[in-house]
Amino acid sequence: MPHLQSPAALPPLRETIARHGLSASKALGQNFLLDEQLLDRIAALPGALRGRDVLEIGPGPGGLTRALLRAGAQVTAIERDARCLPALAELDLAFEGQLRVIEGDAMKIDPARLFTGPYAIVSNLPYNVGTALFTGWMGGEEWPPQWSSLTLMFQQEVAQRIVAAPSTSAYGRLSVLSQWRAEARIAMKVHRSAFTPPPKVMSAMVHILPAPAPAHVSMEVLARITQAAFGQRRKMLRQSLRPVAGAIDALAKLGIDPVRRAETLSIDEFTQLARELS
Repeated sequence: MPHLQSPAALPPLRETIARHGLSASKALGQNFLLDEQLLDRIAALPGALRGRDVLEIGPGPGGLTRALLRAGAQVTAIERDARCLPALAELDLAFEGQLRVIEGDAMKIDPARLFTGPYAIVSNLPYNVGTALFTGWMGGEEWPPQWSSLTLMFQQEVAQRIVAAPSTSAYGRLSVLSQWRAEARIAMKVHRSAFTPPPKVMSAMVHILPAPAPAHVSMEVLARITQAAFGQRRKMLRQSLRPVAGAIDALAKLGIDPVRRAETLSIDEFTQLARELS
């Protein structure tokens, strides 16, 4: 096959997938996006990308990668599926100097070691590791993080949990950990028919920006409180938080009624509790 010299020389994504004999792996949580207009819209969600460092997890055959490269981003893509590497190598030729592909497991790679400055994360996340990767990026005691924004594809149910407000059915631990020091919104809903193969559920792009963290609140303590509170969400706080040392006394000090349930507490109330116990 001749070397591709320009983005215009790239064949359609479907042709690339067929030529390399690629198919989405259920074991790797893959679902390919092929609609180039949709992919360009996704790549536009973080704002202007020209010259910016972008991390993509699980690029697969490179549909979103193409869109990010067209937008002018400097893309670092982590892919564990060796079958997809030849297709990504073609993009490296077409967008000379813009793409770095790392073969490996994103769960075992620290993004901070890949970049010297800020970077955006834009990804159609593999469904089987998406939530774990996300909570890892949102975790840690140092804030603001090195990443400047997260623009991520989730199953719609997970996306709704990330942005949920208190006293709603979707509100839970993921909502608190996502919103206590960041702004999260659903930026775009994506119909299941946009994917190959179509998943059984609808999807959504979530866009997250870091926000100032409340003072003197430990991420570790907040994680422990929310795990206990929402781990037994049907129980009153006086029962669900009993295993957390000092939590019942902190409720009394803050004037939070111990007969309330976790889903009725605001994010501010959770951070006040964490501050008392930090």
